[in-house]
Order: sequence, then structure tokens, then C-alpha cells
Amino acid sequence: MTLSVAPCPVRDEWDAAVNSQLGHPMQLWGWGETKAAHNWSVDRVLVKDGETLVGSAQILLRSLPVPFNSLAYLARGPQAEPGRENEVLDAVGRYVKASHKSVALSIEPDWDAETVAVATLPATGWTPSASTILIPRTLILDLTRSEDELQGAMSKKTRQYIRKSSREALEYRAVTAAELPQCMAVYKETADRAEFGIHEDSYYSDILENLGHASPIYGAFQGEKLVAFLWLAASDATAFELYGGMTEEGSTLRANYSLKWLAIQEMKARGITRYDFNGLLNDGVSKFKFGFADHENMLAGTWDLGLSPLYPVFARFLPVARRSMKKARGLLKR
Repeated sequence: MTLSVAPCPVRDEWDAAVNSQLGHPMQLWGWGETKAAHNWSVDRVLVKDGETLVGSAQILLRSLPVPFNSLAYLARGPQAEPGRENEVLDAVGRYVKASHKSVALSIEPDWDAETVAVATLPATGWTPSASTILIPRTLILDLTRSEDELQGAMSKKTRQYIRKSSREALEYRAVTAAELPQCMAVYKETADRAEFGIHEDSYYSDILENLGHASPIYGAFQGEKLVAFLWLAASDATAFELYGGMTEEGSTLRANYSLKWLAIQEMKARGITRYDFNGLLNDGVSKFKFGFADHENMLAGTWDLGLSPLYPVFARFLPVARRSMKKARGLLKR
């Protein structure tokens, strides 16, 4: 039976569908609203077998020059019932081709690299791409483990620094919306120091407004002054680190250790089962992340499905196009 694909225009219905299938926070309505306010358009579709929901996909669309029309992109999507990933992808691909005339559909699913669907994607027309937006090599904590088990998987130094920083004269707590400007000041200081680019302030305030409870921020305060923050996005199943930063004082006090442990504890208390550190590189930040676990994870990576006869031409220039897109939309920062 051919699966049906239909747009979902109701926020509560959409988020309920994403969460029922253990979807990623980048598939929540609020994330799409933020992207739609910053140079993207968004289409959200439910995939059904008769009356049964088997998948869902929040499709982000980036306009391209004629004759390419657009590039469709699924950030950590789609959602699919186990064993039906390829069916859902086929249905979403056919929908995008018919409804949006996109030159290609690009996906970076929140699936383990060993997923059967990934092993068979090349046979169904998908091609792997090295031009990634979201890094597939990452670290995902299993929050069904006890706090003692989670700490037992940490390095000895990480446990020591958590204890040490917790004894400093710092307050660790949730950041309020009114304190967002402090986060932005620390983030800009961090970006200048580490030499990476960031969005305009309105982008971050839009994330907070559009995601609400699904966008918690935690901070380390020295009196009234914020010295470190960690910003997450969270669905019912997965917490995902978005942004973070520290002042020089925060770095000296090792505030990031207790701050990350607080975020992990808070997400566990919500009943969330996966905590994703958002990518691993061969850098100092990744070395810090490695201290919190004794493993790493590899997700499926980036896959493209050509939807137009012009796709081979487009694919030839895809790395350049992707770099342009990244510059326009900004990468998810550490």
C-alpha cells in the first residue's frame, strides 16, 4: 500500500506526532518557526498507512536560483516507525518532488549509522554526502542510567572538576528570558575568543520564544553576573546542546563542568532518555565532552536524493552551495 503524505497545520498535533515517534527537537514546530523567520520556508507533513501514523517530516526549504527552484532539507529527520524508514523516505521524497519541485532532498536523520535503512539507502537512489551541516560523530548519553552510572562513565578528572566547581561561590540555575542579553554578551565574548561566527541577536531570541519550554538555558552566576551558560533544545525523547559560552572567570572556575552536569540532571528529571552533545571534532571542546562518557556515537550522516534532471549539474556545485547555505544560516555552535 502506498503511504499517504499530508501537511499538518496545527502546532499541537504536529508536536504530538513528533514526540510520539521519539523525534528530535529540531523537528519540533518551534524550530521550524524560527527557521521560517530567517530565510527558510517550512512544510510539515504526516505520513500515514491508512489511519496509522508511520512517519513525519519537518521540511525546510531554501530558495535557489532558477531553474533549481529549491533545496529541501530535513534536520535530524524524518521520524519513522522502526523498520519503515525507507518507506517513509520514499513517500516524503515523492511529496517534495511533486509539491515543491526541489532539485534535491537532503537529510541528516537522527538514526544510528548501523540502522538497516542507512545500509540500503544507496539502492533506493540516495547518495552519501560529505557536505554536512550537523556533525554525525557525536556523544549521546543514555539518561535511563542512574546518576551513579553516568558519573561512573566519566573520566576521573571530570568528576574531580565537577566537585571542585560545585564548591566555588557560584550559583547554577535555569536562565530566565530576561537574562538572555547576558547570555548573548558571554556568547559574543566566547565567539571572539574562539574566532567563530554567530547569528544576529534576533535569531536567538526567536529560538527562545518559539520553542519555549523546549529550549532550556542553564547558567553559572557569580553573584548577579553570568560567567557561563549552556543552551539546549529538547523534545520528549532527546536533549540536544545548541550553544554555550564562558567568560574568563568562568573558565578559571571550571564552571562548565558543574553546568553541564546540571543540564544532564535536569534533562534526566524531565524523563528525557537521550542527551546529545552535538558533534565531536578533534579539538579542545570535544576533549572536554569526552570526559563525560566512555564511548562515542556515529549517526547516519548526510544523504541526498536527486529530484530533478538538473540534479547532476547541481550536485557538481553542491559543496559550494552548501558552504553558501552554511554562511547564510549559520552552523549550530558549540
